[in-house]
Amino acid sequence: MKYENTRTAIFISRPNRFTAIVEIDGEKETVHVKNTGRCRELLLPGADVVLQKSDNPNRKTRYDLISVRKENLGWVNIDSQATNKVMGEWLKTQGYTLIRPEYTYGDSRIDFYMEKGEERYLMEVKGCTLEIDGIGYFPDAPTERGIKHLQELAKAVDKGYHTILAFVIQMNGITEVRPNMKTHPAFGEALEEAKKAGVEVLFFPCHVTENTLEFKY
Repeated sequence: MKYENTRTAIFISRPNRFTAIVEIDGEKETVHVKNTGRCRELLLPGADVVLQKSDNPNRKTRYDLISVRKENLGWVNIDSQATNKVMGEWLKTQGYTLIRPEYTYGDSRIDFYMEKGEERYLMEVKGCTLEIDGIGYFPDAPTERGIKHLQELAKAVDKGYHTILAFVIQMNGITEVRPNMKTHPAFGEALEEAKKAGVEVLFFPCHVTENTLEFKY
């Protein structure tokens, strides 16, 4: 996927989860952050960031913050909506006879439901933006919702579904994602239980530039 109408800026601060203050051509501007995670190791004062201009003239903020440059790593895409978009594009090339996004299953909304003939699949997609010593980690903030998704996928195995947890790695050069036991040990425990139940875990390394995100498949 490629972003249109982008420009670079300099990150100043993040007043809350949804907004950031950046510098554009010497002027301060409030922009929308398309990621509610912490991103503390990324959104540092002085960091180069990329913004996409909104086509909605009624918005309070003119721009979305979509990527940030991390020292020794390069561009990191932090757009939480991008992961499902690139996954949806990839799934269309994989021979599924039906692909349904945002599928309600049990008490959860699962990212994708797919079919191949009589076979049924459920896939939950998680974006990874946290890198430590060349390894990706998830989550960067506690996620009870993530645990709930894992539990739903595990239960679905017994009902004949092929279930998949897919990590889209929104950074260059990272090929593995591990549970962030320091930040949310309960997620790591739920992940192990899900794998024991038969949930398949897949990693999707990406090629990231300031305005593109694509799978390295």
